[in-house]
Amino acid sequence: MSAASSSIFGMRLKEARLEAGLSQKQLGIEAGLDPFVASTRINRYELGIHKVDYAFAIRLAAVLKVPVAFLYAEDTELAHLILLFGRLSTRKRADLLTHARALERAS
Repeated sequence: MSAASSSIFGMRLKEARLEAGLSQKQLGIEAGLDPFVASTRINRYELGIHKVDYAFAIRLAAVLKVPVAFLYAEDTELAHLILLFGRLSTRKRADLLTHARALERAS
């Protein structure tokens, strides 16, 4: 993960954590970190100082109830589309994809 993508990850992680109403320590503990290092580790992930391996990113996303792809999306609009898509039912996802394909064909 490059420095730029690391800071994107950190920015998205912080956004999702704040939306979930969790402290850095709470998030870290719920994702399986030792309580003594949880706050510092999450802080360093958010600042882009430490890189997150993909397996741990999946655990963070699960705690935050966001698709892991949201944490890596560089484009803000795409990130929010991923987030919204992840919250939809299977039926509504299919409807959205059908609509998106129709929009693509119309352009």
